[in-house]
Amino acid sequence: MAVRAVRGAVQLERDEAGHMGERVGELLTAVLERNRIAADDLISVWFTATPDLHSDFPAAAARGLGIVDVPLICAQELDITGAMPRVVRIMAHVETDLSKAGISHVYLGATGALRKDIAQ
Repeated sequence: MAVRAVRGAVQLERDEAGHMGERVGELLTAVLERNRIAADDLISVWFTATPDLHSDFPAAAARGLGIVDVPLICAQELDITGAMPRVVRIMAHVETDLSKAGISHVYLGATGALRKDIAQ
């Protein structure tokens, strides 16, 4: 069993706590399903949010999905001129038998443009 990092991102339509919970929950669910990861396989998850998001902590969505015994941390993304607005990114550290090449990084909707090299 190896430790791997899985990346992903989602863009919110608006800065509202309920909307953030839905969209980040959708992203986390897709990451887990596409990589056949169980909650017990999660080691930790980093969340970043662009500076224009203030309504809630992205990690609250993970807690809402029942991910309660995994270390989670939120941070603010760099405020870069011209960057895509209202984006939450994740980097999940997981235990998996998948190779690095076998990992599915999940960039939902328009965020696929952020990492065309790894978005699936």
